[in-house]
Amino acid sequence: MASPMAGQAGCALRGLAALRAALLQRRRSAAVQLTPRRWLNLQEYQSKKLMADHGVTVQRFFVADTANDALEAAKRLKAAEIVLKAQILAGGRGKGVFSSGLKGGVHLTKDPSVVGQLAEQMIGYNLTTKQTPKDGVKVKKVMVAEALNISRETYFAILMDRACNGPVLVGSPEGGVDIEEVAAKSPELIFKEEIDIFEGVRDTQALKMAENLGFKGPLRQQAADQIKKLYNLFLKIDATQVEVNPFGETPEGQVVCFDAKINFDDNAEFRQKDIFAMDDKSENEPIENEAAQYDLKYIGLDGNIACFVNGAGLAMATCDIISLNGGKPANFLDLGGGVKEAQVYQAFKLLTADPKVEAILVNIFGGIVNCAIVANGITKACQELELKVPLVVRLEGTNVHEAHRILSESGLPITSASDLEDAARKAVASVTKK
Repeated sequence: MASPMAGQAGCALRGLAALRAALLQRRRSAAVQLTPRRWLNLQEYQSKKLMADHGVTVQRFFVADTANDALEAAKRLKAAEIVLKAQILAGGRGKGVFSSGLKGGVHLTKDPSVVGQLAEQMIGYNLTTKQTPKDGVKVKKVMVAEALNISRETYFAILMDRACNGPVLVGSPEGGVDIEEVAAKSPELIFKEEIDIFEGVRDTQALKMAENLGFKGPLRQQAADQIKKLYNLFLKIDATQVEVNPFGETPEGQVVCFDAKINFDDNAEFRQKDIFAMDDKSENEPIENEAAQYDLKYIGLDGNIACFVNGAGLAMATCDIISLNGGKPANFLDLGGGVKEAQVYQAFKLLTADPKVEAILVNIFGGIVNCAIVANGITKACQELELKVPLVVRLEGTNVHEAHRILSESGLPITSASDLEDAARKAVASVTKK
């Protein structure tokens, strides 16, 4: 019988799916060329090393940055079959194409000598997938791993759930597929266990989840042990989500975490310095790295109306409403909560440096954010940078009246908007008039 919390678990998964779907839709649209990603980027081998260091069972692997090192790694593995994976952050590697002409960023072979030849066509060449820019991403490292057969695939995740005020275990015996589809079509196959943050995962909870995932006999205890180790990892690295898909079993009777996605709490950077030092920014656009220096989150798009907002949800809504009004967003720029005038100035500096930008839409909903600070930053930026494109500003919330006074007394050609719809219409119209 399905857990009575299966419906709630499905809601939690659908909540995660909603954000994924929204970003995926933008990636597929003609306006978007860059891949939305987590703020902290870890390569596959880095995530697997974190898991292995915490006792979680993963495939044996080595990392190589030359073809010769890859060949030596393949020989050291002494595995019946080897999988060679190009290490880039974008998905869809298996169906990607290298600038060397090699097809596929993931290759299986039983002959170690072939690994060197394949790696030579991977390392130093660009790999293009459905999620990379059109010119692809240069591959600097490959992972040489033991290939294991999977006799059965399940899904397992640990995530923070606001509805539960803490971490929850979510699992399904249907793994290796999009879990959101399982939640939508067969919610009875989604199981959930709420965790007491002070007590941790109880043995009974781990065993119950393992049983719900379909592990039987000695594999049930083995899966329960892996679940507890994954929870320990979740806590130790300040993760907000650890998602293992597939969480599988092999014909030899081993429970293995074959693939995982880990999301980290950015606020824990001060105590997770080693992990955040691994952040791979090499695949970012230079403007994204520059924005990060000022605690700004930036994703470049292909439109001509720059968006300057606070909050990822508001940023996506702003992009959508610009599109609905016939315009095209030029970026996704999230100012965040702890706003300073210097950040606003730097944000404008980044936006105006983009030659595609023909108008700027500022959309701030001030809760934590003080609208007056934003207004002061806007006037300073406009004056010092000699802004030459139309600027539409919509401010609402904390200190909004003071903010309106600052803008109106500045004498700058700033167009005020009453709400988001009004702002989008005016921004699109300002570009159309040109």
